[in-house]
Amino acid sequence: MSTLWSTPAQWDLLPPVVLALVLSVAIGLEREAGMKAAGLRTHSLVGVGSAVFMLVSKYGFADLLSSDHVSLDPSRIAAQIVSGIGFIGGGLIFVRRDAVRGLTTAATIWLTAAVGTACGAGLPVLAVGTTIGHFVVTRGFPPLQRFVARHRREPPVVRLSYLDGQGVLRAALAACTGRGWVVHHVEVEHEPDWGVRVAKPPARGEGPDVTVSEEGQRIAVVTLRLDGRGDLYDLAAELAELPGVRSTSTGPGEPLDE
Repeated sequence: MSTLWSTPAQWDLLPPVVLALVLSVAIGLEREAGMKAAGLRTHSLVGVGSAVFMLVSKYGFADLLSSDHVSLDPSRIAAQIVSGIGFIGGGLIFVRRDAVRGLTTAATIWLTAAVGTACGAGLPVLAVGTTIGHFVVTRGFPPLQRFVARHRREPPVVRLSYLDGQGVLRAALAACTGRGWVVHHVEVEHEPDWGVRVAKPPARGEGPDVTVSEEGQRIAVVTLRLDGRGDLYDLAAELAELPGVRSTSTGPGEPLDE
């Protein structure tokens, strides 16, 4: 029994676990304050668990190492922590329509596991420094992101609603070029059955921007993303005068995904 409680000095293994708990609690409180999916309890358990796994990897098999035919690689446990934490992180990522949520929280879970592993490996300075880095990123970067967003030049956008089949799109592109604009993206919304023109409401499942006119001609909506320094409102006024154009609108566009 005395060997069980003193080899190695197991009480000396508690400070790394306590440090992992303190650091992971600090990270968890930051997530909890932001009302994220994973908060105080999740981050605390991940940090402490990672530290314990690492300590077990280092000291838990000392009795087996007395044999000449047994060799252990403590780094294997650290590798398994990295891969295993992916299951928790993956469960925090949600995709709804075109929006992805939970990436930062999932990355924070991964970082908390790294902090706990560093504590268990006997690297307290690295663990504390990583925790400080976490707060620099999560607290310092959002104001920087907002500053960049305010000063980012988004491409102007012109939207046209017009009667399909009258050559409006071709004339609109020519008008843009004539006024010094470069059209670098064109998005057209129309009915799937391109060759059919019937006077009826849009079929079920079609978008709200695609309708059928009373004359039996479909109404198409085109979005033009432009690049240039011309007068956007003069361009919109010219496009509004094109035959078949029902309405025009202008505004900044969303950056395209690359």
